[in-house]
Amino acid sequence: MIAYNKILPRQALSIRQPWAWLIVNGWKNIENRTWRTSYRGRVLIHASKGMTRDEYDACRLFMKGFCDPDRDIKLPAFEQFDRGGVVGVATILDCVNNHASEWFCGEWGFVMADARPLPFHPCKGSLGFFNVDYPDFTG
Repeated sequence: MIAYNKILPRQALSIRQPWAWLIVNGWKNIENRTWRTSYRGRVLIHASKGMTRDEYDACRLFMKGFCDPDRDIKLPAFEQFDRGGVVGVATILDCVNNHASEWFCGEWGFVMADARPLPFHPCKGSLGFFNVDYPDFTG
């Protein structure tokens, strides 16, 4: 029987790779969306199942606008990303329509903090916020 972690949130947000990796590893502090949210608090970061080579290359190109993705941020190779499950947790502090962060480029930005990776937990994603029972692998 799997014990479920009572400390982690149940709310999850699905984000395409490599953006999800950048958030949970503390690099990307804004998640851009076309919709706003009133949700504040901790949220599981779910990596969407799909990621094309073009999306990966577009992310690297975007990053070149303010850093060297081969030196400043060691972005994993295309094949190394976990997809189709929870990859971490972060806290949504705010939802803004303008921000000084180099990562902001959306209509709306969810301001993220306290992000960290978690052991990969495969599960189905969904649009918007959705519930996930993340197992407690420690006990």
